[in-house]
Amino acid sequence: MSIPVLRAETFYLPPPQLPAGAWDLVAPAERVFRWYEYRVQRRVTPPDEMLTGQQVYARINHSRWVVDCACGSAQVATPADPRTACTECGLGWIAVVFPDDPDAVEASLAELLPAERNWWHPDDPGPTAPAPVPTPPAEPLSAPEALG
Repeated sequence: MSIPVLRAETFYLPPPQLPAGAWDLVAPAERVFRWYEYRVQRRVTPPDEMLTGQQVYARINHSRWVVDCACGSAQVATPADPRTACTECGLGWIAVVFPDDPDAVEASLAELLPAERNWWHPDDPGPTAPAPVPTPPAEPLSAPEALG
C-alpha cells in the first residue's frame, strides 16, 4: 500500500473533539483558516475576493501539495480548490496553478519514500521574493581565546 500525497482536504482535519466530518461543507482551500484558528486560538477571517492577475504554482514537498506565500509562509493546497490565501500576512485569494494531471504526478512519485517525494511545476519561475542575504560565517576562535 502506498502512502498518498496529502492534499488540503486530507491534511486540514477537524480537531479530535469534533466529528471527523465536521468540516466537510467547508471548501478545501478554506479549511486552512479553521485549522489555523484552532491551532493559534484566535480568529482569522478568510478574504472575500480573488486578487486578479496573481497566481502561484503548486509543488509537491515531502509528499504534500504546497504553495508558498511571498511572506515566507506556506500551506497545503489541493487541485480540488485551486486557490490560496495566507493566514499569516493576510494576502487575499490567488489562483494556484496545478499540473494538467495532478494524479499522474502523484503516481510518478508513489514508489519514493514520502520525504523524497518532491516535484516542481515545469513552468514555475521559482521564488519571486528576494532571497535573503547570507550572513558571513563567524571567524573560528583559536584554542586560547575559546578558553577565555
